[in-house]
Amino acid sequence: MKNPLNPAELNAALENVHRAGMPGLFAEVRDGDQVWRGAAGVADVATGRPVTADMRHRVGSITKTFTAAAVLQQVESGQIGLDTPIGHYLPRLVPGDRGDAITIRMLINHTSGLAEYLPYAYPSLKAFPDLANTGPQSLDDHRFTRFHSTELIEMGVAAPAVGTPGGTPGVYSNTNYLLLGELLEQVTGTTAVEYITRNVIERAGLRDTELPAEPYIDGPHSRIYEAWLGMIDPPRDYSVYDMSFVGPAASLISTVADLNRFFGMLLAGEIVGRSSLAEMQRTVPVISQEGKTIDYGLGLHPMQAPGQGTFWGHGGTVWGAGALAMTRADGRRQMSLAVNLQRWNRLDSSGRPQPHPIDGALAAFYRVAMYGSTEDAPLEER
Repeated sequence: MKNPLNPAELNAALENVHRAGMPGLFAEVRDGDQVWRGAAGVADVATGRPVTADMRHRVGSITKTFTAAAVLQQVESGQIGLDTPIGHYLPRLVPGDRGDAITIRMLINHTSGLAEYLPYAYPSLKAFPDLANTGPQSLDDHRFTRFHSTELIEMGVAAPAVGTPGGTPGVYSNTNYLLLGELLEQVTGTTAVEYITRNVIERAGLRDTELPAEPYIDGPHSRIYEAWLGMIDPPRDYSVYDMSFVGPAASLISTVADLNRFFGMLLAGEIVGRSSLAEMQRTVPVISQEGKTIDYGLGLHPMQAPGQGTFWGHGGTVWGAGALAMTRADGRRQMSLAVNLQRWNRLDSSGRPQPHPIDGALAAFYRVAMYGSTEDAPLEER
């Protein structure tokens, strides 16, 4: 299992992603006491300003792991019951039989059956997640729109259910995590942002991580470019954006170093206890927003690296930005990566995303980063 870091291979693999069409990307890989950080490409396609490995970045749904950890802290303190119905805490938001049937666990692992609210908040996403029949128009319309989480939750709850409570496969839905944010507020007497900041972000000693209150990213950062499957050409910068449309589901700003620190501490039992971590690692099949069936726990997702065992972490995307953070089960090997372009694949005549050189180049980087090999063996989702 021992594969020391190879800086030359890591730098080359990162550069290959840039050459394949990614404007800019940066990463940190750790193996015990060894640390490699690298960056390739530009943070601004107009000026050529380079990306650097210490940049702050929107990391999308990696936020969910932070929110899940905060909820599990409250489970440990006895304030929340993991298998207690959400209707016990928030009867007005999830009323009636569904409020009695959907448990907190089902919200965290996406088996609640609650629909995604995004198509209702963003009219141009009318066929979401069928991206072939959507458009990017309302992305610009809502750059500075301030949403309140309860209005978004109401959209998701009112929409047709996507499954029965507890049924599998579950369906990935941001509605679940907005409800968890409201749950935290209900039981702690403070906002979800304040609780997660104090008890997860600050507890982990993360100096460059925040749930933003403003649409701007403070500190050194890259512009982030959305292509929307070729419908935005050239890709447009969405680095200034009000993230209230995803809140505790996907609004986090962080760095690759902070992400590695957080997941290392989480898997060491330093954010939640070992019994809570075991619950987080109990997975069920869930249909992702891309339509793939993945294994999903309580805010954690596993990947199997040949010869290296299981890595745990989460990925995330927002308009223009993407990130992936994975840590091996023993906590020794870690990888966090940030990219500044999203939805680079164009659609074929049947509406399916076409392969792009970025896909293969990213997969090759993951192989080098996670198990030190350039062999053409895939990482396996579990």
